[in-house]
Amino acid sequence: MARVGLLSVSDGRSFVNRDLREFVRGVERRIASALEADGHQVIVAAEIVEDNELAVDQASKLAAAGLDIAIVNIPVWAFPHFTVLAASQLPGPLLLFSNISPQYPGMVGMLAAAGALDQIGRRHGRAWGDISDPEVMGRVRAWIGAGSALARLRGSTFGRFGGRPMGMYTATADPAQWMRQFGVDVEEIDQLEIVRRAELVDPSRARAGREWLERHAAEVRYDGRQLTPALLERQVRSYHAVRELIDEWHLDFSGIKGQPELTTHFATMDVAEAFLNDPYDWEGPKETHVCATEADMDGALTMQVLKFISGTPVLFADLRCYDRATDVWDLCNSGQHATWFAARSSDPLENLGRVHLLPEGFYFPAGGASIQHVAAPGAVTLARLTHPGGRYRLQVVKGEIEELDAANTDRLVRGSNYEWPHAFVRMEATADQVLSRFGSNHIHAVPGEHRPALRAFCRLADVDYEDLGAS
Repeated sequence: MARVGLLSVSDGRSFVNRDLREFVRGVERRIASALEADGHQVIVAAEIVEDNELAVDQASKLAAAGLDIAIVNIPVWAFPHFTVLAASQLPGPLLLFSNISPQYPGMVGMLAAAGALDQIGRRHGRAWGDISDPEVMGRVRAWIGAGSALARLRGSTFGRFGGRPMGMYTATADPAQWMRQFGVDVEEIDQLEIVRRAELVDPSRARAGREWLERHAAEVRYDGRQLTPALLERQVRSYHAVRELIDEWHLDFSGIKGQPELTTHFATMDVAEAFLNDPYDWEGPKETHVCATEADMDGALTMQVLKFISGTPVLFADLRCYDRATDVWDLCNSGQHATWFAARSSDPLENLGRVHLLPEGFYFPAGGASIQHVAAPGAVTLARLTHPGGRYRLQVVKGEIEELDAANTDRLVRGSNYEWPHAFVRMEATADQVLSRFGSNHIHAVPGEHRPALRAFCRLADVDYEDLGAS
């Protein structure tokens, strides 16, 4: 989980703070214990901040520990400039926390410190209450998740294979803005490297991948033209080629243009993209690697944030169509859904048992297998970063992936692209709200409720937050 620094501040008057130390330490211990029980590593400052020098010294020592987020504990009235000085030494995400006590005016101290940080332009989060209260712990957990996500983004590298696909402005972003706002560098890599490297992959490795898919997928439907064993092995080799490039260039997440060059003249990247986003492949368990189709930069950035906050694979899809009869959206995009979404199981074979490898359709004359399945039901949080007018905005909506009856499933799947993966989602927003306001054709999702953490992320990262379901 996260590496959390905990720094307590107090009153600057010696004749006051000496009588407060036991209370401050008691609150601090309860916070640290609750965070450790939640799975976090907590680094507690050695001393309570009671003067200017301690504020700088203790905060700088915490910063040297490599924190994901720092929490300033303000359980009593504390001189606000102590928090400001400490914040100057803590460059990462920052959360102010205060208990609610009628005897000790910690709330007053937190508000004074928070107002001071607002005046100097230092972004931060705020939480308050008894840490043993599950609702309070939930708020703190959301801030920790958000801060950790932002901290993990900083210093990371995105690999962009190809360039802008098919004229999509929404798939491009300014690398300078990414570095300035999120601390993310962009490495440009030509798609020719995938083609070249794929041919160098050991044939036995490609064959092993193909045979694993043939054994464990629900179906591999060879048709002798769009999908053959040789084409499937080419897709397996492409996956290994991308993995090699990820390791060589030290890429933290990536995107592959694909269309039209690879999909017309080489093979689709569906196998590569699906299994990069999976927590396994035919060689065993692995870390998920966010990879966005069509080299969608803001899509990949959204997915990386969602991955850090949720800890699960992330769905990538087009808002393909809205079905008024069932009030669900068909979220569908060629091959991009991780196979994990087929059953959401920790057992790869359970997921693969619901996955069909089908011949690509007419959009992709180079052929290959499309990773087809219908996503398993369950609650999801859907989100998308865009930058209208150059300012980043995160649009979010709560939803539920539905398991439709066989007739409606077949009708919707065959009404769009049968061979592609599908997720049927009911959103807590009307079709009019989505279609009149949503800023992209691509949308992303993770299981569970993550809006509080995403809202906190936006606060820390200076991103506008919009809940599409809000009135």
